[in-house]
Amino acid sequence: MNFNFLTPVSDAVLAHKELLAQQALGKKIKIHSRQNGIPDLDDVQIAIIGVKETRNDVNYMGEVVEFDSIRSAFYSLFPGNWHNTIADLGDIDPGESVEDTYFAIRTAITVLLEKNIIPVILGGSQDLTYANYRAYDSVMPMINIINIDTNFDLGDANLPIKNNSYVGKVIVEEPYNLFNYSTIGYQTYFNSQEEIDLMEKLYFEAYRLGDISADINSVEPLLRDAHIVSVDIKSVRASEVSDNIKYSPNGFSGKEICAISRYAGISNKVSSFGIYEYHKSKNDNASSMLLAQMIWYFIEGVNCRIKDDNFNNEKYYQKFNVLVEDDELIFYKSLKTGRWWIEIPFLPDVNNKLKKHTLLPCMHADYLLALEGEIPERWYKAYRKNSF
Repeated sequence: MNFNFLTPVSDAVLAHKELLAQQALGKKIKIHSRQNGIPDLDDVQIAIIGVKETRNDVNYMGEVVEFDSIRSAFYSLFPGNWHNTIADLGDIDPGESVEDTYFAIRTAITVLLEKNIIPVILGGSQDLTYANYRAYDSVMPMINIINIDTNFDLGDANLPIKNNSYVGKVIVEEPYNLFNYSTIGYQTYFNSQEEIDLMEKLYFEAYRLGDISADINSVEPLLRDAHIVSVDIKSVRASEVSDNIKYSPNGFSGKEICAISRYAGISNKVSSFGIYEYHKSKNDNASSMLLAQMIWYFIEGVNCRIKDDNFNNEKYYQKFNVLVEDDELIFYKSLKTGRWWIEIPFLPDVNNKLKKHTLLPCMHADYLLALEGEIPERWYKAYRKNSF
């Protein structure tokens, strides 16, 4: 596949790499350089791509995006006990039009997905998630997207796509591949009541910042069922990032956003991970290192993946049946990892391509609630969605 639209990692970053210890990541990953070209991808499992596109940002002022400081910070880190090979493929520069950039993103990500390589995308404005989603058109029939964000980004699908309205395009434009959309960390005062009502009407999932921060482990089952994870870096509290990214005094801490990134990596279904809305600042060291550590934690999670959802062999799981009013809830617990799932019943006339979603990741706490006669909200929404 021709990747001529990718520009190599800058010479300045490569010069910095030469000064690093031999054990540092910069000395252990494959890098697209001007001298050696695009590396061979045959044994690569994770590929980093920067996308320097911001023209659909509602606050676009003509600024240029570059990721040298993030790369330098990431290269300087030391890997864990990893078995996956990583490549840095360089950047996609803005095309003649935004649609040209979208086409390049779709092309690159589709090729990587077909090679079973997980792309890690650095952006750029978050509308790039739409191009990421469209890359799955020929790869997978139904997609779950999780947005780590203060906003739902639904917007008006009749208007041109922007970084605060790309989800509307995902919902209404053919082919209709979106199965579920969830927002983690939303802040109510940044979202209109109409959008909140629409999320409820569509049976999409929305989790407030306070609820997630109170129990960061609750994001694990949500991310376990995602294919695309899109992180708006403005979901991080202003005190933890540099000047050009400051958005709200409330948000995830650096520790919390890294934990979320690790949970995304652990998920066996997550096949692309993007971090967006990065804007370089003069005092950029903290932001660059935070994004570098988010990538590190995602890769750490990928290296900790365990296939634990084989429910064809009873020696790998326990099954629990719970009667709640007129419903029988069926729970499964993996004996490998201790993770839980709940079965979603399907009606006979439901579209067959949805049947892979019959098991919904959940927590032990959901099982305990069922024992007390309470139906988990995620089960109810999933059942209602699948009934149409």
